[in-house]
Order: sequence, then C-alpha cells, then structure tokens
Amino acid sequence: MCGLAGYIPFKAASFDEMQFNGSKMIDAIFSRGPDDKGVWVEDYQSLMMCFRRLSILDLSPAGHQPMESRSGRFKICFNGEIYNHLELRQKFNGDWRGHSDTETILEVIEQTGIENTLNLLVGMFSIAVWDSKEAELILARDRMGEKPLYYGWVQKDFVFASELKAIKEHPNFNNPISKAALSNYLKFNYIPAPQSIYRDLFKLQPGTFIRIPLESASIKKITPTKYWDLSEAITNGQKHLIKDRKEALHETKSTLTQSIKSQMISDVPLGAFLSGGIDSSLITAIMQEQSMDKIKTFTIGFDNQEFDESPFAKDVANHLGTNHTEHFVTSKETLDVIPSIPEIYDEPFADSSQIPTHLVCKQAKKNVTVALSGDGGDEIFGGYNRYFWSNRIWSKLRWIPYPARKILGSVIQATPQNLSHNIEKFYNVLAPKKLSVHQFSDKLNKLSARLEFVDSEDDLYRSLVTQWHDPSLILKDFEEDFHDVEFPFQPSLTDHLPSRMMFWDALTYLPDDILCKVDRAAMSVSLETRAPFLDHRLVELAWRLPHSIKTNHQEGKIILREILDQYVPKSLIDRPKAGFGIPVGEWLRGPLKSWAEDLLAKDKIIKQGFFYHEPISKIWSEHQSISYDHTHKLWSILMFQAWLEAQ
Repeated sequence: MCGLAGYIPFKAASFDEMQFNGSKMIDAIFSRGPDDKGVWVEDYQSLMMCFRRLSILDLSPAGHQPMESRSGRFKICFNGEIYNHLELRQKFNGDWRGHSDTETILEVIEQTGIENTLNLLVGMFSIAVWDSKEAELILARDRMGEKPLYYGWVQKDFVFASELKAIKEHPNFNNPISKAALSNYLKFNYIPAPQSIYRDLFKLQPGTFIRIPLESASIKKITPTKYWDLSEAITNGQKHLIKDRKEALHETKSTLTQSIKSQMISDVPLGAFLSGGIDSSLITAIMQEQSMDKIKTFTIGFDNQEFDESPFAKDVANHLGTNHTEHFVTSKETLDVIPSIPEIYDEPFADSSQIPTHLVCKQAKKNVTVALSGDGGDEIFGGYNRYFWSNRIWSKLRWIPYPARKILGSVIQATPQNLSHNIEKFYNVLAPKKLSVHQFSDKLNKLSARLEFVDSEDDLYRSLVTQWHDPSLILKDFEEDFHDVEFPFQPSLTDHLPSRMMFWDALTYLPDDILCKVDRAAMSVSLETRAPFLDHRLVELAWRLPHSIKTNHQEGKIILREILDQYVPKSLIDRPKAGFGIPVGEWLRGPLKSWAEDLLAKDKIIKQGFFYHEPISKIWSEHQSISYDHTHKLWSILMFQAWLEAQ
C-alpha cells in the first residue's frame, strides 16, 4: 500500500520549486509509504508526480515509483495491489526488470491501452498515469472504491493525491470549506463522493477514470468515464440467476476461495482480522485451509462486555488453530485515540467504529504488514439488519395514513428512551427475533425521528441512513440549491426493497464510510488491508444469486453461513449481529464530557460561523439527561469541530 500525489501548474515553475513542492506534498502522507520515496518532474516542468512506498511485492529498487515504461511513453504512480498480475505477465510478454505489479500494469498499458487495462485488472488501486505522447494525465480508481483518490484545483493548478493532507501542502492552497459537502456530512456522518470537504476538490468515484489533457488542465470541468458499472453487473446478474442452491453454494465458495488465495500473496508477513463474526471467521477459515502454517489473527477486547467480542473471536481461533493475538484496550487507551482522528481521517468523518478499527490495525502492525478483513460481506451478501426487517417494518407502516405516521413518529420521539417497556412493545410487534431489544431501540428511535419524511419504502431506507434529515436547521448559510446524494434507480430491482438497499449501500456507504474508515485507520500505522469479498468477480456472482439464498425475514448472509458451517460449529457463530462499536454515548456523559463541551461552547460555535448554537445546545442537554440518546448527531458535530480546530 502506498500514497501518491502531484499537480499540473497553471503558471510555469522551476524544476527545483516543483521538486520541493512534491517533497512536501508526499511527505504529508509519509505513513502510507515509509519504505521509499520518489519525486519526478516532467522535462518541460508541466507536471509533477510523487510517491511514497510501502513495500509489499518486490522489495527491491525495481519496484521504485514513479516508474517509467520500457518505451519511455508512460510514467505511473500506483497505490494498491493487483492480485492477477502474474497471470497478466503470462498473457502479456515483457522484458521484465523486476516482479512488481506496478511494472505489470505499465506493460499492459503499453500493449493494450489504459481502458482495456483497467478492465483486465483484479485488485484494489488508485492510479496516476502520464502519457507523454498524448500529453495527458489519466487518473483511475478500483471498481469498489477500496483505494482513495482525490483530484481538483488549487486556484488554477490541477492537483491529485491519495489524501487531502497532501494537497493542502500545495503552496497556494486556500480552498474554502464546501457548505454542500458539510450538509451531506451532517446527513450521513461521512462526505459522499464525488464531494470533499473543500470546494473544487473531489473524490474520484469507484470504477471510473478521468483524462486531463495538459493544455486544458486548468479548466474546472472534467467528466469521469465508467469502465465498470455496478448497475450493469446487477442487470446482467439478474438475467443469469443461479437458481440451484447446490450450484450457488459451490460457485460462491469456489470464487471466494480463489479471491482469498490470490490475496494471500505477499513478500512481507500477512495475517487477518478476526472478530468472531461470520465474515471474518469465514475469511480466516479459508486462509487457514490454504496455509501450511498457522495464520496470524488479531482481535481487540474491551472492558465493557456489551461491546467486547473477543471471547467469540478466541473460540473461533482456537477451533481453526490460528496463531491468535488478542489485545485488551482500556477506556483510557481508547479515549487517547480521539485527538488523532482529525489527522488520520483528513476530513470530517463520524463513524465512531473508526476508533476500534484504528486500535486493531495498530495491534496487527506489530506482527504483520498485510491483514485480510471481512469488509464488504454485509453489503454484498445481505448482512445488515435493515435488509431483512425493513419489509416487516414497512408492511406495518404502509397501512397507517401519512398524517398519522407523522404523529406516531412525534410520540415515539417524545418518549424518553430509557423507558424500555415502551420499546419492548414495539419490538414484540415489529422486530425480528435475532435483533436485540437494545439494537431495536436504537433503530426505532432513529426511524421515529424521521417518520414525517417516510412516504414510501425507499424513503424508509433514506431515513435509516440519515442522521440530520434537515441540516438547514443547524447549518448557517445553507445552500438551497446544493446537490443532494442521489440514490439511482435500478430497474432490475424494482420490486425488492432489500436488494435496492444493498445496491445503494454498495454505491455509497461501503466506499465512503466502511472502506474509507479501514483505509485511513490502517494507513495511519503503515498497514495494508485487503478485502476478499470485494473481488469484483465475487461481487458479480453475488448478484446472480436469488435474494432468498442471501437473506430471509430473520437473518442475512445465509449462503455464507452455510459455507462457514463446513469449518466452524454453528454454536460459535449463531448470535445477534453486533457492530464494531464503543460506548461513545456514555463517554459523552462521562470522560469525554469536558472535551465535548469545549468544542460545543457557544462563543466558539458563533465565532466559527458554521452552525446555529441553539439546536446543538438542546440535543446536548437532552443527551446529558440520559432520557434521550443523541450520540450519532452529537458525534457528527464533534468530529467536524475537532477537525476544524486541527486545521
């Protein structure tokens, strides 16, 4: 795993100046690649590309970047791993200087062009390629969005980088905060692509590439081209469904095994995260099956039993015979991470599982340089609770007239959340058996606050993934014409809400929350993470499976459970799904209270000029009363405030 950056200056700059700027930009993301550094300036000082390397494949100088093709036409900076690069080497004969996948990409581009190359690659990547013949820069990102890539303009200079902190080292950086991005951040707790927190800077969306001709690099209008489209993959999959259950089971296991086997290739120590849940346990089981030695597995435990899954992970590790490491973190150790979050995440990001994710990455890095994870299993095979209880909820709500639903939402919202018997009444009517009362309480209150906006089953999904439904209530100078996140229609999924939810999550929540969280947490400690569930061949296969093979009215990931049954007893796995969480809500009433009150101080918020203080003060007081839980809303405000203070 590595980091890249660069820019095309609008006005001529000297070679030494561009070298100096490149060094500052790439050193800002040192942790992404502490093993090597490269800065290259094009002969006429019209482009600078720089790179930080975390050596994984080909540890020799032959893997140095930026790397030039044999003909000298192309120059590349590449962040990621190409798992089929050895197969590509057999197909595209080359005069190989080393055995890095970077060199493989260059050779394939030389022989077949950039778009054909992107379609051939199996892996995770962000790529910057300079084509000297066409005098253009090409930027590309992997299909599912595992590796980040920002691009845009600092004044009239075109810039690009793996993280915003590199772009901020550009000598002319002064881009203002985007109110449109801030509004969407308040809605979702993350900033959805293509937006970034700064104006004129964007995230390249998954499965796309852009061409930037040198002569028009300063023109602030670029249209990304899709080389892979999830919508098309779904449409094709629905036309070729695997209806035979045995065939579906065989194909899924075979494809997942192929993905895991290819991702175990490494020239440095490798291991796996193990939570004891379905996804990580299945990845670990197949890894151990493929290995002659005990694989290294890692988990963290907490002193709060409600959030501690380490006993489950230990049981699975003992059964599979892995070399297991568990690290119990204290509340203080967890709290100590919080001041570093703005530096790690680079822009406001409010998924509180960012904290334990960072801690498990930090622990794993002590023993390995690469770790496989179960990320993507929920979105691809239907693991989230909302996928299998949303229809049950909507079947009850749809018969209630819209005005009455608004009243019902107000009543539930006004009911203090510590009155558990009221929650249990709704739970017994609406919730599936495998959703705990505590989990259902949280989701019911989240939904109740938005019932006035739920007029269709698709609105139900939007309500479940939204925190502040109307950011204009707290955001000053709200931009009325800003573009909200679109949830594109998928014709082949017209009649099935859970499938549409999975589609939308894979487009938005997966790359912009889950994968962003893992990438930044891992890269902050120079650890490479790999996600076998996100091999695009497995993703395409998953959409050939009827939904009944993936979820039912009670549980998700049915087919993964059946595969896991071949390795691990059900008794070690069969329990309610739990998130990778920490008791942030409780901490805001205790050890984090003074920290939070400082960030939410009235004079500070007024001076900064982004928020109205009154509504924030109101939910803070309600949260402190213990009758109401505003954890998610408060955390989004606090993470923005902490990020803003760190700038």
